[in-house]
Amino acid sequence: MTVDSALIYSIIDVLLGGRRGAATMKVEGRPYTTIETSLVQRMIEVVLADAEQAFRPITNVNFSLDRLETNPRFAAITRPANAAILVNLRIDMEDRGGFIEVLLPYATIEPIREMLLQQFMGEKFGRDATWEGHLATEIWSAQAELHAVLYDKKLPLRTILDLDIGDTLMLDVAPDELVEIRCGDQVLTEARMGRAGDKVAVQIARPLRRSHTTLAAFEAAGESRKDA
Repeated sequence: MTVDSALIYSIIDVLLGGRRGAATMKVEGRPYTTIETSLVQRMIEVVLADAEQAFRPITNVNFSLDRLETNPRFAAITRPANAAILVNLRIDMEDRGGFIEVLLPYATIEPIREMLLQQFMGEKFGRDATWEGHLATEIWSAQAELHAVLYDKKLPLRTILDLDIGDTLMLDVAPDELVEIRCGDQVLTEARMGRAGDKVAVQIARPLRRSHTTLAAFEAAGESRKDA
């Protein structure tokens, strides 16, 4: 992490009681005092703590302050030819401020590369507890339209076109037979027709059909798509 000297002196000036809008005095070429070093260290710790929170939806990371280095030549963390990601952050305090540059070598990002390539949070089903909990909540509160189907039969199109007023369609079912409870094209269970007050009702007669698609099947399908 590289902190602009203008930002350092601005923050030090503000924290030590400098006036708003006053020009910051810059003293280049000297090491920081003990007080200045403590203030800068605390600021960096705050930034690193926020960075940990930013990465937490993806993976748990731990940023720690190793040392403060004022000479860029002694602050190398990777080889010059290695790929890296540079993040520029602008910080303002009391009308003054500067920049913080966060350098992340590509090698540190590689272990979570697949997670960063996700189009949305929790794309890989079952791996993100936050997304999984949100999805479960939305599913439980979702509304579904059910149909009680007494009889279902396919007829030739010619027969349907020949239907006229007064024609009778015979239902090949007994009065006490079970009706199918469907959601779309899926049969969920069976029920008996009846009345509840002045309304037609159905009483569930059999347990709901459980889905045979498991979490492992979802994950296997995702892996096969990725391999393809």
